[in-house]
Order: sequence, then C-alpha cells, then structure tokens
Amino acid sequence: MGVVERKQELFENIARLRRVGRHVPANEDLALVRIALERELGETISRRLAARLLGVSHASLERWIKAGYIPVVTSSVGRPEIPVPALLDLYESVRVGSPGRFILTPTMRRQRQAAERLKVGRRGFGAQVGHDRAQARGIAYHEAVARRLRKSMVNEARHVLIRWREQGRIDPRYARRWERLLEKPIPEIRRAITAIGPDADDLRQSSPFAGMLSEPERRRILAEVR
Repeated sequence: MGVVERKQELFENIARLRRVGRHVPANEDLALVRIALERELGETISRRLAARLLGVSHASLERWIKAGYIPVVTSSVGRPEIPVPALLDLYESVRVGSPGRFILTPTMRRQRQAAERLKVGRRGFGAQVGHDRAQARGIAYHEAVARRLRKSMVNEARHVLIRWREQGRIDPRYARRWERLLEKPIPEIRRAITAIGPDADDLRQSSPFAGMLSEPERRRILAEVR
C-alpha cells in the first residue's frame, strides 16, 4: 500500500470511529484507538488527497479554497494543506450524496447561508465589554457555537480533550475544568462558554470547541469583530 492510499485508509477509519463515538460517548478505549490513527495520519491532508476524499477534482477544490469555503493551513513540512477536522466535517456532509464533480455545492451553499444568518451579538464587540479583539472574537465564536450546540458536538469536544491530554497540549487544570463542564446539561454548557469575565476568557483560550464552525462562519466573525 502506498503512502497516499494509507493516508486515505487512515482518514476513512477515523471518520468511522468518529461516527461510532457519537453512539458510545466517553469511551476512552475507542478514543485512544482513534487518537493512534490521528497521530499516524497527522493534523493536515494534502489538497489532492482532500479532493479525492470529497469526490471532486483538484481544480474544483482549489476554487472552493479561493472562495473562502475551505480552510488551508501550513503543514509541519511547510505545505498549504487542509486541516483534518475541517475535512472530516465536509466528508461527513457529502458522503451521503452521489459522487460527482458538484457534490460539494449544496454543502457550500448551506455554509454560506449559515454565515449570512450568523448574528454576532452585542457582547461579541470587545469595545462594549472591555475585551481586546482576540477575547471579543472568542466570545462571538462561542456564542455561535452555543446557539447550535448538540450532544454530538459535546462528545467531539470530549474526544479533543482526550487527544490534547495524550499530546500534552493542554494544562491539566484547564482539562479538568472542561471535563467537568462537558458533563453538565447542554444549557449549562451554553451559559458557561459564553460567560463574560476573566475566568471565562481563560477557559475559552483552551476551548475544545475550536474548529466546530465552518470557514465562512469563522470569517464572518473575524470580519464583524475588529
């Protein structure tokens, strides 16, 4: 099996485990298996492999990237690639359809419409609540997450925490705070992630909900909160 084929296999198996994880949340054994696959795959996917996974041509994918619908980050080896979490979301949204060049079009239309409907609340503007721009954007982002928060998103946030713990990417104090918070009912989680104050700002700095909005929505928040 070649490198590309192995990466495709890893990605597809991670997507399967992600779906299964929604039905058996907080299963640490399942999470650790997924983390092992994620470690082997890496944090980004080449644009050509992303196009293959999504069932579109490379040229079509490039157009969606240039239009601001698909995020691109610099990989560990300095290449512009697609973040795995963003690609997983797109992959799940299109896999139920029929393969074809324009399979992404309905998904992108929904993302654009969601971004247009996005309401950046008054509290999202830092000048009104004494926050700097980064903190204000954090509030606005989590307000958007809170409006659509579902159990599946909470379960995915739990997985992110487990992965960050394994990688040593989060202070154990904040990991414990998030773990306790994610055990609470969804209305309490909504209130906590949108709270105003230094303590809430600190918590949002290590939020496992990062990356759960689409790229058009993220860009809308960046444009609105300056």
